[in-house]
Amino acid sequence: MNISARNGAVSDRFREYATEKIEKVSQLAKKVQRLDLKVTKQPHARNADNQVSVEIAVVGTGPAIRAEAHAADKFAAFDLAFGKLLEQLRRARDRRKVHHGRHAPVAVHEATASLPPAASNITLADALLNAEPTPESQRSEDFEALEASPVEIRRKVFPAEQMSADDAVDRMELVGHPFYLYIDEETGCHSVVYRRRGWSYGIISLENGSGPVEGTRSYRDSERESEKV
Repeated sequence: MNISARNGAVSDRFREYATEKIEKVSQLAKKVQRLDLKVTKQPHARNADNQVSVEIAVVGTGPAIRAEAHAADKFAAFDLAFGKLLEQLRRARDRRKVHHGRHAPVAVHEATASLPPAASNITLADALLNAEPTPESQRSEDFEALEASPVEIRRKVFPAEQMSADDAVDRMELVGHPFYLYIDEETGCHSVVYRRRGWSYGIISLENGSGPVEGTRSYRDSERESEKV
């Protein structure tokens, strides 16, 4: 385990605390080579409750598994980040069980197929204006103020990488994100995989000149078929 700190120091007490906790990692991930722990303190943070962040990265065979959390002190931030990390490791382990046929949960779309869809026609402007009750005289001013909306849109650009949908699901879970952008190696389409509920995932792909296409398949079903052969 490597521990580093930015804008602060790592005490022996914190090092011992983290060392005792990380023993659980080897129980969930058998091929761990290194664990990197980074503690960062923002001395000028607006909110003192989030001035310390802890990032934990598990490095082994395959992509690194990362988790990050913010809190008022490094012990609380570590506990939050470590809880996220264990959840990601458990999901990765359970997916391996699904792959080998030892656990087959019911897909969410099958369990909820008989439920009526929820109707919603609310817009972002409605959500902003109705977040708190305001008098009618204030609503016109609120509409004028939408140009200075508190809603932020941030942009990030990453190198495009081709992979299978199954590998994209694995990458998404390992980095702890609710979605993952990639290029589908089978179709060549720009796609995004996202987490639904339970063991259900969704994929949205962009393709010029074609209509909507829908379908459902199991996780790594092609590999299971090849194993049977």
